[in-house]
Amino acid sequence: MDIEMIRGIPIEEFLSRLGHEPVRRHGDECWYLSPCREERTPSFHVNTRKGVWHDFGTGHGGDIFTLAGELSGNGSFLAQARFIAGVYGGTVPEYAEKARVKERTRTAKRKEASRFEEVVRSPLSSEALLGYLKGRGIPAGIARANCEEVRFRLYGKRYFAVGFRNVSGGYELRSRFMKWCLPPKDISVIRNGSLTCNLFEGFIDYLSWMVLGISCGEDYLVLNSVALAERAFPYLDRYGKIRCYLDNDDAGKRTLAILRKRYGDRIDDCSDLYAGCKDLNEYLESNFPPG
Repeated sequence: MDIEMIRGIPIEEFLSRLGHEPVRRHGDECWYLSPCREERTPSFHVNTRKGVWHDFGTGHGGDIFTLAGELSGNGSFLAQARFIAGVYGGTVPEYAEKARVKERTRTAKRKEASRFEEVVRSPLSSEALLGYLKGRGIPAGIARANCEEVRFRLYGKRYFAVGFRNVSGGYELRSRFMKWCLPPKDISVIRNGSLTCNLFEGFIDYLSWMVLGISCGEDYLVLNSVALAERAFPYLDRYGKIRCYLDNDDAGKRTLAILRKRYGDRIDDCSDLYAGCKDLNEYLESNFPPG
């Protein structure tokens, strides 16, 4: 997959591959719940004719490459191209970076502007963040045992969020108002010495699984994005059984198919548990509402 092929991918198709569908359409305009933040009112706009996006919640926007940068937390043009290609199961030739010197310069400026500064990690104690998780069915005890509180400055403003650490030292960040990643973006792994691994798409689903208490003492892997599925292979290869709790959508089904192709009957699709719900967290909220 070369750069021009990637440039020709419609943004709405790319978002659909990642499991994001528009809340409403009007002509060339599509409105989404932001894939980059947590929100309840759609403020993420895509112009399908121009092939550009704009997130009114953060003021960011651009083409498919800048969107990949937002989603992956990586400012490198080549890394952005590889992220997109990975979603489609392809690769990007090395020469692509050399062909885009001007693009690298612009990317460097964007990276500088979007740099996380004054990052402070601490035990999760904020009542606002614990209240956000409680609203999603996650009690304070489980939240504190698995997450951290991350405070930082970005775009000149100060923020704080629930942080879930990945294997590269980055964090998935969530609050009532945001869905970001503190780079580098990667998968998260929790090992307990088991030969069975429970696989989740996002860490809120992992926390929901812990609340439901389905089993204990096994290993856990959180993709943090279905686009990172292949990155999980070196970890998953060692397991005799892989239980998948992926979203009940097209992106989840495609990811399950990729895993089945590699692991065959070692894969156990557990989505029937939350049939009729988008994911495990929705099932938790619907059947065990917080008191």
